[in-house]
Amino acid sequence: MSSVRNLVIVLGDQLDPTLSALDGFNTERDVVWMAENETEATHVWCHKKRLVMFFAAMRHHRDALRDRGFEVDYHALSADRRRDSGRGFADILSARIRIHQPQRLVMTESGDHRVQSLLQECADQHDRALQIRPDRHFYCDPAAFDTWAADRQRIVLEDFYRGLRREHDILMDDGEPAGGQWNFDKANRETFGRQGPGALPHVRAFRPDACTRDVIELIETRYPDHPGHTDGFDLPVTRDEARTALADFIEHRLPVFGPYQDALWTGVRFAYHSRLSAALNLHLLDPRECVDAAVAAYEAGDAPIACVEGFVRQILGWREFVRGVYWREMPGYADRNALSADLPVPRAYWDGDTDMTCVADAMANVLDNGYAHHIQRLMVLGLFALVAGVNPRAFNDWHLAMYLDAIDWASLPNTLGMSQFADGGVIGTKPYCASGNYINKMSNYCKNCRFDHRKATGENACPITTLYWDFLDRNMNVFEHNHRMVFQVKNLEKKRADTDLITAIREQARTLRQRIANGERI
Repeated sequence: MSSVRNLVIVLGDQLDPTLSALDGFNTERDVVWMAENETEATHVWCHKKRLVMFFAAMRHHRDALRDRGFEVDYHALSADRRRDSGRGFADILSARIRIHQPQRLVMTESGDHRVQSLLQECADQHDRALQIRPDRHFYCDPAAFDTWAADRQRIVLEDFYRGLRREHDILMDDGEPAGGQWNFDKANRETFGRQGPGALPHVRAFRPDACTRDVIELIETRYPDHPGHTDGFDLPVTRDEARTALADFIEHRLPVFGPYQDALWTGVRFAYHSRLSAALNLHLLDPRECVDAAVAAYEAGDAPIACVEGFVRQILGWREFVRGVYWREMPGYADRNALSADLPVPRAYWDGDTDMTCVADAMANVLDNGYAHHIQRLMVLGLFALVAGVNPRAFNDWHLAMYLDAIDWASLPNTLGMSQFADGGVIGTKPYCASGNYINKMSNYCKNCRFDHRKATGENACPITTLYWDFLDRNMNVFEHNHRMVFQVKNLEKKRADTDLITAIREQARTLRQRIANGERI
């Protein structure tokens, strides 16, 4: 009989000390397997800081498990790319199965359908049972989401969110929502005004230790041509650091987070946002401790209800909702393209080089930090891709590559569904499309931009405004019966009534789209 009972697989986004795969671990007979590998680092062209975040957090987790007495079989990449180029999960795992000869494989369900399928195929090839355990990290498991969604004509975030609030008694007062209402969105749409944001609180930074510095050197040596850089890497890569980052947000930024969570301003990178999503999605933080800390701040009078509810809704509502949609709709969901969009990702999304101030500023944040807050993602970078007609799968691959917090379960519904409307309305009932007027309202970007947000034609016309009207025009057959698009459809009809104007818009949009297709600078 094999001396190894269970080979326990721990993936790079499962760095939870209480992971279900570790339940019942026998230090005499079980082995943990973790692997850095080339194919996962390169199947999308990953940002350097994304690779540092994953590998540094994995190595620290490995060390923490060993300190607790776990045997960890860890495959680390070397600086020499030739040594294991092309080796993926299946190759590395197969080699370890042959060595350990485990009776079975054990894992917690993956956050990526592709990876889950790959590991199952590997287990089958070696005639080993693969036990897949639930991921306790989340409030709602996929089966419970399916039950909730089963008899509904439409699945709506707000209904789901209210149900979880009731079920877990979060921000509830005797069965009613705290503060007298479920949703404080209308109170959370303030701009910074003409004067700008003023002094902003610093976001807690963490000095890389020797382990993380080794990873930084590895990434710079092994992947020198990848986008972004590793300079100034200061993110939490251990559970203790992540909890410190959470405490810093709760004390210093949560009390003002709500009103300005949608606001944009040149050079402002984090504002009052938590910057906790990467730590959450790698399971360094549990969502319950984030929600509980925010609720405790409200109950202590340290943060207003609108700020706390807005933060809780992002975690308890949106985060759980998109995961439910992902597992309910996969694998076919990844190939949806309801608007038949076919352009490549714009060149500026890789190098930040553009005259569009809004895109340039958002991309400076992405390239420097592997981060952009939700309005920069949805209503700047997502908006431009949407109205231009970028292929949604290509846009998701770019998102997976460039953002530190991008795991497939979170990325795909947010990009393909929410941002690009490629799922035809599963996530949202209407596309999040707008002209440059929205950017002007929420930011100072348009003030110093060479493009005029009010113009759809001419040399200084805003590309977003031009493409917005063309987007409505070329997708009119999809939107004309959508009750949430009535106002926009009527405005388009006014544009169409002016034959010369709509012809000029179409021509200018055609030129813009061809330049994007050719990889030209905009």
